[in-house]
Amino acid sequence: MKRRSLLKSGLLVAASAFALVACGKKEEAKPAEAPAAAPASAAATGEPLKVAFVYVGPVGDAGWTFAHDAGRKAVEAAFGNKIKTTYVEKVAEGADAERVFRDLASQGNKLIFGTSFGYMEPMLKVAKEFPDVKFEHATGYKTADNLAVYETRTYEGAYLAGIIAGKMTKTNKLGVVGSFPIPEVIRNINAFTRGAQSVNPNVTTRAVWVSSWFDPPKERDAAMAMINQGVDVLIQNTDSPATLQAAQEKGVYAFGWDSDMTSYGPKAHLGSAVINWEPYYKQAVQSVLDGSWKTHTVWWGVKENSIDLANINAVVPEDVKKIVADRKAELAAGKNIVFAGPLVDQQGKEVIAAGKEPDDAFLKGMNFYVKGVEGSLSK
Repeated sequence: MKRRSLLKSGLLVAASAFALVACGKKEEAKPAEAPAAAPASAAATGEPLKVAFVYVGPVGDAGWTFAHDAGRKAVEAAFGNKIKTTYVEKVAEGADAERVFRDLASQGNKLIFGTSFGYMEPMLKVAKEFPDVKFEHATGYKTADNLAVYETRTYEGAYLAGIIAGKMTKTNKLGVVGSFPIPEVIRNINAFTRGAQSVNPNVTTRAVWVSSWFDPPKERDAAMAMINQGVDVLIQNTDSPATLQAAQEKGVYAFGWDSDMTSYGPKAHLGSAVINWEPYYKQAVQSVLDGSWKTHTVWWGVKENSIDLANINAVVPEDVKKIVADRKAELAAGKNIVFAGPLVDQQGKEVIAAGKEPDDAFLKGMNFYVKGVEGSLSK
């Protein structure tokens, strides 16, 4: 998935352009192949490759930005003095991001990662100005000769969490603290619901939008509102542990998101959907070092060890853990079990027929709730 987007009125319209309601086998994202005649590698200059990371939130000690920075540190450890990394945190999407990207490119950084959906247009603009710099954008969909896109299938982690939620709920009411109604977040809400429905068809899911990726007070208020309505298992698509902390306070369950958040509410914590950026960041840096980098779109998941449901609470029964393990093995084998048909939307319309699977274009343009999700795609 964040980072990600402050697009407002035109958001779902843009998403719809990507919603190709076509079914077929999911196309596997593959690393870019090296060009026939690779350009001079970064190592050939004798200087360390300068790599920069731009974060939408504070690094902190949990969440989306924390997970990206863990990947940056892993790259530093792996490549040593071959590279030099830097990062800028708490960069707002829009004009401020454009300024930061331009400054980093001007300072000699030859590989720049932008880790939020809302950085897409600023990165496109700056990439045109610096054709010798490689730009990589997390969770977007636009590329250029020197701009690539990378993303993690966070919905797979949400689906696995949903299985546990469906088994652990007593009220059959689940809740999601959402950031913005963009396809990335909608996918996660739907996947969480689908996972729960696969083991408990009686569950319903409620979503509350906070219009922010990181706003602990708003996240807490949203969680509390749902708990007061009878929700007893929550997950969030925001970056702070406020939802988990609220659950701990009220004696209900919740999940960590993007990184392991166990310590923020050990009694409430059922597991954390953890993103592992290390494999991708290592591959990207290596491709620039050896001169094989070319533009690409990568979408990795459980199969590539990019997403996992970690540190499952001991209160979760062993038979439920086995279901999670079995479904995880299916995801690792490349099976598209999360949104395989029959898939029915909130109004009861069949979107994917039985025996069919949506392709990635469909998933990236998802702009509807599945059956069982209550509320609308707005505040």
